[in-house]
Order: sequence, then structure tokens, then C-alpha cells
Amino acid sequence: MIWQIDFWLLVILIIAAIIALSLCDLLAAVAALAAYSFFVALLFTQMGAIDVAFVEATLGAGISGVLFIVALFRTRRRSED
Repeated sequence: MIWQIDFWLLVILIIAAIIALSLCDLLAAVAALAAYSFFVALLFTQMGAIDVAFVEATLGAGISGVLFIVALFRTRRRSED
């Protein structure tokens, strides 16, 4: 493994997590979480766990991102009060 790539992927993961936590717009937060999951998949690929990276990319960035977006659009953003 090349430790520089691992280091920069870890830095990007920390930045993506902080961005996802600090966003007020829920749709942008879902996009940031999908990006976080994609970078985790890249880190797994770099570590040699291709099968784990594939599952993380499909479930983390793909399916859960779509489910979060569907849940956001099916709920009301304003209260009835």
C-alpha cells in the first residue's frame, strides 16, 4: 500500500464527514454522505478489499442515497402550524 494515498483518502473522509454534519440542507447532506461512502469504497479498494468496496459503493452511495432522497421528497418540509 502507498501510505500517501491512504493518508489523503482519510483526510478527505474527515472533511466529507464534517461537511455532511454541518450542512443545513438535507438534500445536500445526503449528497455529502453519498460522497463519504464513495471515498470509503475507494479506501477499501486501496486496501485490497475489492468485494467490500463494491458492496460499500452499491449500498452506501447507491441504494441508501436513493432511499434518503425518496424519503426527503415524500415528507413535508413545513409544519401545518
